Amino acid sequence: MRINYVNPDHVHELIDLPTNVTIEEAVQLLKGSSSHWINSNDIIKGKFAWGRGYGAFAVSQSNLEAVCRYIASQEKHHRVRTFDDELKEFVQRHGLKWRPDESR
Repeated sequence: MRINYVNPDHVHELIDLPTNVTIEEAVQLLKGSSSHWINSNDIIKGKFAWGRGYGAFAVSQSNLEAVCRYIASQEKHHRVRTFDDELKEFVQRHGLKWRPDESR
């Protein structure tokens, strides 16, 4: 884990993914271990569970510092733009296909 930031409705993490670990395995580890920790330590009332889905993107070596700065500035950043607005723009800007939850 290089850096992470937990927002109320989403999380940003920059990790070095070992070649023998798939993205799906890494997400399962991150969500599973954090859910277990939150529930074992009674951090919130009731049972904590992550929402379905995730986004994963490759970052070139030349962009690592910029991505670290972006993650570090999340609190300030989301005072100006909502996560939903930013995600929609990101999907459109990069020509990605959005799969609604029902299609999975």
